[in-house]
Amino acid sequence: MVSTAGGDNDRPGPFDVITMGRVSADIYPQQVGVGLADVTSFGKYLGGSPTNVAVAAARYGHRAAVITRTGEDPFGEFVHKALRGYGVDDRYVSAVPGLPTPVTFCEIFPPDDFPLYFYRQPKAPDLEIATEEVDMAAVGEARVFWVTLTGLCAEPSRSATLAALRARGRSGVTVLDLDYRPMFWESAEHAREVVAEALEHVTVAVGNIAECETALGRSEPEKIVAELHGRGVSLAVVKRGPRGVYADDGTGPVEVPPAPVDVVNGLGAGDAFGGALCHGLLSGWSCEQTMRFGNAAGAIVAGQLACSDAMPTEAEVEAKLAEASHA
Repeated sequence: MVSTAGGDNDRPGPFDVITMGRVSADIYPQQVGVGLADVTSFGKYLGGSPTNVAVAAARYGHRAAVITRTGEDPFGEFVHKALRGYGVDDRYVSAVPGLPTPVTFCEIFPPDDFPLYFYRQPKAPDLEIATEEVDMAAVGEARVFWVTLTGLCAEPSRSATLAALRARGRSGVTVLDLDYRPMFWESAEHAREVVAEALEHVTVAVGNIAECETALGRSEPEKIVAELHGRGVSLAVVKRGPRGVYADDGTGPVEVPPAPVDVVNGLGAGDAFGGALCHGLLSGWSCEQTMRFGNAAGAIVAGQLACSDAMPTEAEVEAKLAEASHA
């Protein structure tokens, strides 16, 4: 892929975090509680779950990069500029001629209704990542490698993602985010088959109850964790929304309640949690400390309109934790 790196990420050595998969320009309404038919103004933000995770990791001072593809269009230029602005290396972001950069719209009905509208036709360029284009040496050396289920929904991205996972050899921290989006798959059964193959190569799996049920056929946190451990996953994280997080790294289950927040837009909370998870694992924190930090980071982003723009610093998360402890 074309190298267009810039900023602090030009320093030598392996990346702390490399994510791979979906990217978009998120077009969010400026009016809350109003349907798209009646919205009169919008804001434009960098989006795509693994892209947001890379942004969140960079906000904590980690050297981060994302492997993805855009169209040859102004939104593609926006992706590059936004990544550089956030301190994320964009050398592995290239354009696909003839395909438009994806655009995602949402509606905002707090506290828990945020319909998404994906414009990824005729095909999203981030699904055109080919195995021969991936810097497998960089992937293998990265301290954290993060992929999502969406990146496994179509070829050639599926083969490229699986090849990258195999290149890791379950070294370091290798994460599969079970971000199941039914509109991207021919069936839930197909997604489950692909998950089974991917789990052979990862050390961490993250998903909410519905995603875990689709991926594993389990809906109880204890059974989800047991299933993931049985497949060789070291750290299993189950996000339970208003009930917080249930996680187990093999030393015993941890249950952490959510941090209090007046929700504005809940769409970026999971990505903020993901970046915080990377930070906790890179910092050598305990499972419980990492989960508490992740919940607080997610709450901060859920309380704001944007996703990528709202990713917090460590000091901001610590302040949120202190606030919650005195609530």
